[in-house]
Amino acid sequence: MRILFDQGTPVPLRHHLVAHQIYTAFELGWGRVENGELLELAEKSDFELLVTTDQNLKYQQNLDSRKIAIMVLSSTSWPRIQKVLRLVVEAVGGAQAGSYVEIFVPYSDGDSSSN
Repeated sequence: MRILFDQGTPVPLRHHLVAHQIYTAFELGWGRVENGELLELAEKSDFELLVTTDQNLKYQQNLDSRKIAIMVLSSTSWPRIQKVLRLVVEAVGGAQAGSYVEIFVPYSDGDSSSN
């Protein structure tokens, strides 16, 4: 799967998704591109999944007609994301065209879920 990491997505996550082709918006020169344009570029470049930490994306963009899957992480903190890494990896594995999933990244060990 071709996966695009938006600004804010911790790059070390790519080492846990080795079966996939991972690119960052920064690496592609898209670091300052706004969300709507980023989604367009990603789809035109045949990315299948966008991983972002922008929790407002679903409010700012009409995602109904998108073919790219979107995963939103509720934190940019790599140490915190590591605690729910299993959920992230499972969500990547289950991503389908047009799907949307939010992964809640807890502040403490006792609270982890996704919706």
